[in-house]
Amino acid sequence: MHNVFIIEDHESMRNGLSFIVDSSGKYECIGAAPTAEIGFPAIKRSRPDIVLMDINLPGKSGIECTALLKAEFPDIRVLICTVLEDDDKIFRALAAGASGYILKKSSPQQIIESMDEMMLGGSPISSSVARKMVDFFQNNSKKFELDEKLTDRELEILNLLTLGYRNKEIGEKLFISIPTVKTHIYNIYRKLHVQSRIAAVNVFNGMRGFTPS
Repeated sequence: MHNVFIIEDHESMRNGLSFIVDSSGKYECIGAAPTAEIGFPAIKRSRPDIVLMDINLPGKSGIECTALLKAEFPDIRVLICTVLEDDDKIFRALAAGASGYILKKSSPQQIIESMDEMMLGGSPISSSVARKMVDFFQNNSKKFELDEKLTDRELEILNLLTLGYRNKEIGEKLFISIPTVKTHIYNIYRKLHVQSRIAAVNVFNGMRGFTPS
């Protein structure tokens, strides 16, 4: 049973998400808050596995709260759950460290499947959001040229990240240690000017003009 905390300012939505989580049989809602200011201290105490985060919150935004959470608790997975499909907010949320981005209109099954994917190391994104991201990168690919050229090893690791490989699997495939993998990933993030795996993958895919099948 994995623990989930919800930050959502609309009470009906907050209660609905809590019900979906508790009805799953594998996740438990251990707390919910209407603002980041209330939620952050509660998360520090409870240390959930997943935080379901709205973006438009009174006070600190969900994006600001995500950045604060990931800076202090990098192992907590943040799943943005919002009505917003705005390009800027999508990319800022992912750059802040969110592990996934889904829309509130997603079905209960899709919400649970997204959490399942995150717990397996994946980065779930609603299909309509993914389409907007691909369109954005294809239309703005020249803006994402690297300040520093990635090494062959870094490109190799980045390609494996796009295929969904985790650190341990990358190390086994390339016959290098996990600390070495983490060092390469740190350098990739620095050169791509991102702060999360999903953001690095999206920049890389955009630079290649990747279009999902």
